[in-house]
Amino acid sequence: MKQGEFIALSASSMMLTALGIDIMLPAFGELRNDFNLDPHSTETAKIISFFFLGQVAQIAFGTLSDRFGRLPILRVGFPLYVVGGIAAAFAPSLSLMLVARFVAGVGASAVFMTTVAGVRDRFVGNKMARIMSLIFTIFLFTPVIAPFLGAAILRLSSWQAVFLTPPLFALIVFLWSSRLKESLPRNKRIPLNFFSIGKSIASVLRNRTFLRYTTITTLLFTALSSYVASSEHIIGGLYGKPSLFAWVFGGMGLLMALSTFINSYLSMKYGARRAIKFLLLLYTLVAACLAVSTVTFGDPPNMALFFIAVTLMMSINLAVEPNSSALALEPLGDVAGMASSIYGTLFFSVGASLGSVISDLMVNRVSPLVISYLVIGISGLLLALNDRRPHNA
Repeated sequence: MKQGEFIALSASSMMLTALGIDIMLPAFGELRNDFNLDPHSTETAKIISFFFLGQVAQIAFGTLSDRFGRLPILRVGFPLYVVGGIAAAFAPSLSLMLVARFVAGVGASAVFMTTVAGVRDRFVGNKMARIMSLIFTIFLFTPVIAPFLGAAILRLSSWQAVFLTPPLFALIVFLWSSRLKESLPRNKRIPLNFFSIGKSIASVLRNRTFLRYTTITTLLFTALSSYVASSEHIIGGLYGKPSLFAWVFGGMGLLMALSTFINSYLSMKYGARRAIKFLLLLYTLVAACLAVSTVTFGDPPNMALFFIAVTLMMSINLAVEPNSSALALEPLGDVAGMASSIYGTLFFSVGASLGSVISDLMVNRVSPLVISYLVIGISGLLLALNDRRPHNA
């Protein structure tokens, strides 16, 4: 498989996570009616949170992928995603839907983890950061298209049809993935026993570089997940503009995709560590300006001001992630599967849990989100600045 097709397939595989979220957001209003929820209920945010929480399975899949290779795990993940997606579409209650969404998230975790590990198997350092940025550039066009696609399907059919679209796309990518070759040679596989597993986990968790950049990613994912889970409520409920949802969300997704493309240039020209410090400084400054505006002019602040600031921060957020993942995984090539699974488990599950708490607080105001952005920006910047290794290290 040529590099261009590999990038496209990797992006399509990672799209399953985004598509399993973004396409459903316009359907939340109809879903509330069917499940007799309050029109402004934030319960629907759990549909997103439980999907993210399914990513906790990455640590198990990482262990298995280091033993059996990437492809067997990839081919377990796709069916789980499809079955969970179909079950969620036909769930008779919200509780059962959340269970099905968790299963779909488990499937997505297997696909996501093996995709990241496969990239790490093939590329290292700044080259990996560039490849990941290109993958994310394609992947991030999903938030641009998905809300419009979800709204279009909703006009023609029901919310169940919207929920069935991601499993259908997963079947197509599953067939395409049959062209993918195994990236982990047999002589580099780790025996499946408690001693080797414990040794792999210990080597990952003792690595300060891994912990530093995984924490940065987790903080930023907290910000991202809290916004995504609450975006429909913020636009339709707090600002009273539900008809603008697809346009606002899609426009943000377009700028986010462009930001990762720009980052692929920055990471190659200046290196991932310099790029991440600059981006986090910019993130913190924007967050500070939004916090001052919210305190000064009221909560919620002017809609245009709020979404310009959030768009900038979410764009920076997604530009940072390829750098932080490359920096976190770079020193752990011998246990790439375990490292990528711990990385994914921590930032998805911890970030989603914290993001869910923030979402629940945004019943009639956006200040919990605004304050969290500022705290996250300052914390991430301090962590990045504290990495004082020489830039050629």
